[in-house]
Amino acid sequence: MIYVNVLLTVKDEADIDEIQGLLKQQGHLSREEPGCLRFEVYHSQSNPKVFLLVERWENQAALDVHRTAEAYTTIYQPRVLPKVDRIPHLATLVE
Repeated sequence: MIYVNVLLTVKDEADIDEIQGLLKQQGHLSREEPGCLRFEVYHSQSNPKVFLLVERWENQAALDVHRTAEAYTTIYQPRVLPKVDRIPHLATLVE
């Protein structure tokens, strides 16, 4: 199983609502992809510019396919990434 957590910080506060809407769309589409076990989008209560993506993928192949799918190529890569700072965290489940 592949565990991916991504911390996104919106660069311009004026883009927060747009980014939230785009991430909702991305999450919906991603959850429909084969091999997606979990795809959650969180919005920080302490810093409105911060979003957290919590993803679980069946295997590396599923994650690789995700990066070629509609959610990634038409929403995340061209429309979200230019407006955020991104810190990915590949993780191992401890417990």
